[in-house]
Amino acid sequence: MSAPAVGGVVTLGETMALLWPPEVGPLRHAPALRLGVAGAESNVAVGVVRLGVPAAWVGRVGDDEFGRMVTMTLRGQGVHTTAVVDAEARTGLMVKERRTARVTRVLYYRAGSAGSRLSPADLDPAVIGAAGVLHVTGITPALSPDARAAVFAAVEEAVGRGVPVSVDLNYRSALWSPADAGPVLRDLVRRADVVMATEDEARLVVDGADARTLIGALGALGAADVLLKQGAEGSVSAVDGALYRVPARPVAVVDSVGAGDAFGAGYLSGLCRGLPADERLALATSAGAFAVTVPGDWEGLPTLADLALLDEGDTVLR
Repeated sequence: MSAPAVGGVVTLGETMALLWPPEVGPLRHAPALRLGVAGAESNVAVGVVRLGVPAAWVGRVGDDEFGRMVTMTLRGQGVHTTAVVDAEARTGLMVKERRTARVTRVLYYRAGSAGSRLSPADLDPAVIGAAGVLHVTGITPALSPDARAAVFAAVEEAVGRGVPVSVDLNYRSALWSPADAGPVLRDLVRRADVVMATEDEARLVVDGADARTLIGALGALGAADVLLKQGAEGSVSAVDGALYRVPARPVAVVDSVGAGDAFGAGYLSGLCRGLPADERLALATSAGAFAVTVPGDWEGLPTLADLALLDEGDTVLR
């Protein structure tokens, strides 16, 4: 497909097939599993498009039905999709288990997957150069040396072309240890203009006892925009030295998976649209809150019009 319009978000990473049961309880007792797609970077791309900003995703999929589903789904959501078809590897698989109503466990089957074989050769410099922002996460570098090289190659291309770089640390303990992740994530943060993290993720890279000191330490590495996601406490950001706080939106949580991706989509869409720093953070916080009110990693990502529903009580709109 063609590249996104100038000013959009470009991202890269692995998108997998997703299996999950509709019921709460041990996976072994589930009578059926639902089928969909999931991936942090593609979730962000879908979220950005829903909020009115173009987005592109680059990745690898297997020459299989799961891979074709990934490509079909993302393109169907309006994401400009470059999916390299890898005939030598399968599309990765993610399985979610709702062990209790409040606890979801995630299992990965992605070792040696097509997505883990992403490489610098899969990148199109023209697509990166046309972006309003390049968004990467700490997930992709954990998949393989080639995938790590692809992330850093994309970042260096963006930096060389004057394209802002966004990094969501997005640490996954199932993929690598804190000791392995820390130096790599720190290198990414040093190259970033926008950094997103939870407090625990931030401590993989810098020292700090509280949000203010963590934000200051991350910003000292070079990013102009530093955001901390604090869950039920809301979010806080530092932009060019000014501090902003937004409280969490009170919502009934149905599925918390994908909330951070929705937050990132909200912030980056606001950045691409030129919104002030406080409005970007408010949009990100509202998008993250909306996403947890429905099941699925990306299916419930909001449009700008949808966000107004957060102010409605129990009602029927006719």
